[in-house]
Amino acid sequence: MDRQVFQEKFGLLGESDAIRQVVDKIMQVSGTDITVMLQGESGVGKDVTARAIHAMSKRSRKDIVIVNCGAIPEGIIESELFGHEKGSFTGAHEARKGYFEKADGGTIFLDEIGDTPKNIQVKLLRVLESGEFFRVGSSKLSTVDVRVIAATNRDLWELVKDGSFREDLYYRLDTVKIKLPPLRDRQEDIIPIFRKFVTEFSSKYDSVFQGFSDEAKELLVSYRWPGNVRELRNVAEQLVVLEKSQFIDKDRLQKYLKGRQFLGSTDNLPVLSKSEREQHFENESSSADMGIIYRALVEMRTDISDLKKMLAKFLYSTIADKNIKALPGATPRNIDPNDISSHLRKQMDDSSLGIRSVDSFDDVDDNDKENDDIESFFREKEIPSIEDAEKFLIEQALKRFDGNRRKASEALGVSERTLYRKLDQYGLQ
Repeated sequence: MDRQVFQEKFGLLGESDAIRQVVDKIMQVSGTDITVMLQGESGVGKDVTARAIHAMSKRSRKDIVIVNCGAIPEGIIESELFGHEKGSFTGAHEARKGYFEKADGGTIFLDEIGDTPKNIQVKLLRVLESGEFFRVGSSKLSTVDVRVIAATNRDLWELVKDGSFREDLYYRLDTVKIKLPPLRDRQEDIIPIFRKFVTEFSSKYDSVFQGFSDEAKELLVSYRWPGNVRELRNVAEQLVVLEKSQFIDKDRLQKYLKGRQFLGSTDNLPVLSKSEREQHFENESSSADMGIIYRALVEMRTDISDLKKMLAKFLYSTIADKNIKALPGATPRNIDPNDISSHLRKQMDDSSLGIRSVDSFDDVDDNDKENDDIESFFREKEIPSIEDAEKFLIEQALKRFDGNRRKASEALGVSERTLYRKLDQYGLQ
């Protein structure tokens, strides 16, 4: 099949050299049963790629079963993957097939493979090598014939080095690796892909898209697209539906791009040149700029809220871990939880958070490195930036729980989804 026809058929859009190399490799491996590892950021199209590989394989008449390993709770992942027998655990009212049995004869796509618990990894290795496994609660050996495609947005070798991923499983999965490039690394594809999405949604919603200005095009290309193709598709759909029959200029487009608009903050920024930044500050009194500033403040308030929850919960849990019998008397305070601006400095210094007063507790070991790290960080920084404090707390939580993100998110008082976003934002993966 011609490459262009292949791309059109399976939605692997783009004409850049980077995406062409990916498509060529996909076409090479599709007709075999070789294990494939897809590596790339969230939203680059790993699931689309897996479906394309399956559709071009000899197994295309059978199903492809998609499994998000990171979304399955640790307590039930073995049952989900390999099935269980009736009565094997509370609630197992009948025998049930697992994902591997459902994929027999076809393909199983293991997304976010790096989040698989260590005790399950050894079972995955066995089924990948021999096709053999046991249902939960069964002593009968079962076999399947499946083609495995795995995916990750992390560096699996780094997980191997820190001990959270089995080296033998890594080598078994890493037979053929296909790296899917982020959208920002193939900027020449952004406008053509966007136009295709707009055309599709205009037809779907019976809408008319009037086009967009040169400045809007430049913004589309310069924006970093942290959500990659998935985010680009989302923006195209919003514009078609919410800006129906409107000509899209830069300011109108700006409303649909998430993230702050200045260089030097987080990764989800447009890449602005020096002249663009100077022009921005010259015009900052305009209403459009005030809108940008307001949105940035709203996002900052969200970040501060997350940081406050992390800081309070993490530091209190640090003190609790030391079995402290008596805490210094607390001064009654009546503080609006949303009023961070007037109280952030006080919270950073307040002994009730345990930052300055760790040495005053008799039961705390003076050589305790974790408390020393926390105290040293805030003394050196005085009032650290939100990003520095947030990054530091995440690093401390991950260190304490040996990289277990589920436990770290609980200690920090945020959801796992928020923690994943922060890990990506600060490059901690």
